[in-house]
Amino acid sequence: MLLDAETLSLSQKIWDYHHVNHSLQPADCILVLGSHDTRVAQRGADLFLAGMAPLLIFSGGLGRLTAGQWTNPEAEIFAQIARQMGVPENKILIENRSTNTGENIRFTYDLLQENKLAVSSIILVQKPYMERRAYATFKQQWTGKAVALMVTSPQISFAEYPNREITPEEVISIMLGDLQRIKSYPAQGFQIPQFMPDDVWEAYEKLRAKGFSPA
Repeated sequence: MLLDAETLSLSQKIWDYHHVNHSLQPADCILVLGSHDTRVAQRGADLFLAGMAPLLIFSGGLGRLTAGQWTNPEAEIFAQIARQMGVPENKILIENRSTNTGENIRFTYDLLQENKLAVSSIILVQKPYMERRAYATFKQQWTGKAVALMVTSPQISFAEYPNREITPEEVISIMLGDLQRIKSYPAQGFQIPQFMPDDVWEAYEKLRAKGFSPA
């Protein structure tokens, strides 16, 4: 599919919308949501090593993009990356059963309860184009006392994000899918509503007209 200047401009608009642009402050823990993108694990470990929190949690079993591709749970793979980067074993918690973002949040809350850990602030780490949906899902699915939530992702531009594991076309399709979910999931009780500017949805429709399908 042709990635012409208009396609790239429309995609950039959606990429930018998916970012919530939170400023980070030290927190009680860093929660890294599993995925196919190991750069998310690296971002979480970097934040821990920079002293942003005393605890690093990885959440993820095998999800939509890793089931059938990976044999070990996403959280286990991510935790191993963190260990290799120098994060101490006793500073890591692992939740390895969840298969979607809602379960990431609910199961992590349960894990904290089981370990008798109370948190009042969390840095949530996810893929760049899932920041907003992760934020909206957390706000809906977190069942405990309200916490201060900051969301971040690997500090990578849209142009630099594709690699050997994911093509630009796949990135666009996944971004469209997440935009659909931001629009439809609140009515299903999965996440809180998010304001969506008209020009962002227009970009979605133009990309659909160009042949891109939501993933």
